[in-house]
Amino acid sequence: MTTTSPLLTDLYELTMAAAYFKEGIQAPATFSLYARRHPLRGFFVFSGLEAILTFLEKFRFASQEIDYLRRTRLFTEDFLRHLADLRFQGDVWAMPEGSLFFADEPIIEVSAPLIQAQLLETYLINAAGFSSLIATKAARCVHAARGRGLMDFSLRRDQGADAGLIAARACYLAGFDTTSNVLAGKEFGIPLSGTMAHSFVLAFAREIDAFRAYARSFPQRTTLLIDTYDTLQGARHAVQVAGEMRQRGEALQAVRLDSGDLIDLSRQVRAILDQGGFEGVKILASGGLDEHGLAAIMAQEAPIDAFGVGTKIGVSADAPFLDMVYKMVCFDGRPVCKHSPGKATLAGEKQVYRHLDPEGRYQEDVIAARREQVPGAIPLLQPVMQAGRRLHPPDELDQLRQAFRANFARLPDAFKALTQAPPFPVTLGPGLQAQQPVLP
Repeated sequence: MTTTSPLLTDLYELTMAAAYFKEGIQAPATFSLYARRHPLRGFFVFSGLEAILTFLEKFRFASQEIDYLRRTRLFTEDFLRHLADLRFQGDVWAMPEGSLFFADEPIIEVSAPLIQAQLLETYLINAAGFSSLIATKAARCVHAARGRGLMDFSLRRDQGADAGLIAARACYLAGFDTTSNVLAGKEFGIPLSGTMAHSFVLAFAREIDAFRAYARSFPQRTTLLIDTYDTLQGARHAVQVAGEMRQRGEALQAVRLDSGDLIDLSRQVRAILDQGGFEGVKILASGGLDEHGLAAIMAQEAPIDAFGVGTKIGVSADAPFLDMVYKMVCFDGRPVCKHSPGKATLAGEKQVYRHLDPEGRYQEDVIAARREQVPGAIPLLQPVMQAGRRLHPPDELDQLRQAFRANFARLPDAFKALTQAPPFPVTLGPGLQAQQPVLP
């Protein structure tokens, strides 16, 4: 499901490339991909590398794409012939997916002939930016849920079909348990979850008839949506159906709340289920939730076992953009940087080192020059592509998910705070500072 057309770019990438070609500028360049500071995010979760490496492997202009560019009348025939033969032949260093990163730290560095490196800008920002945005939101939900189950219900509200697939993958990587997105289940091997809609209940003359019909069709995974009419009466109907299922040797798995005061209703529903002898039936809740709603529910110790999170995670509602940028940091062997106010960049190829405290928790990061050594620290950027070829086979998504869990456990809780988290300490290595050029 990965988009691989090199036309998925901004026009100015191609016009710059055409000008470089006309001027004979073919020297190698290095670009850094990183996120600028965000007022509502103290940490980020890197996601999207697999899509990027696939894009780079398949990077080529097909004949119909060259024909389209020809019809724009913007480009010369010799430049179009150059594009037709172009393949990505550069080197890529990157953090592993599932890594935690912080503002201004490069998560990817690309070194390639200038035209090749320049043409990647738009796609890399898009692919890493959106996926990391959603993975970060998902990680915050995981932290807020304190071990309760989380289900991705975002597809119907995601901003496009591709966004729905990316969001499902990013959520699972960052600790969600399941997705309602069937295609994401097929493509990425994510476990599926789903119950019923209110329309299913409305299609029957009585609520209990709808419950019975669903239980007959899915006796091994029956979850009943109980708030179509009166939630507490719905819970009583669920108890009745659960009793009928028990007589058949089956078991009601859960009931779901999707509206109202979830905290108060969950307590009343729990009491009805327990009094009916169904202490093992779980309560699921959904409806406009994100990490802030989850935190409020958990603070009240509501008896909810798992949550469906949809609209607000698929668009990262409280922070709907990540200021990801892709900046040239080295050209033709010399470090280069911008000095623009508020948007200055750090020159030179880089490495990011992470210090751990004696308990193995994250303590401090150092943004260093690529060949600079930082004793006792862990280097995060690793070579993943050389001369346009992957150095390793793709990681399984479950492996990335486990890596994220290990990484997230090492971040002290203070830096996971949902509001007013302190900035994680990130310093510059002396070698990196020494290679910063002065104003020309």
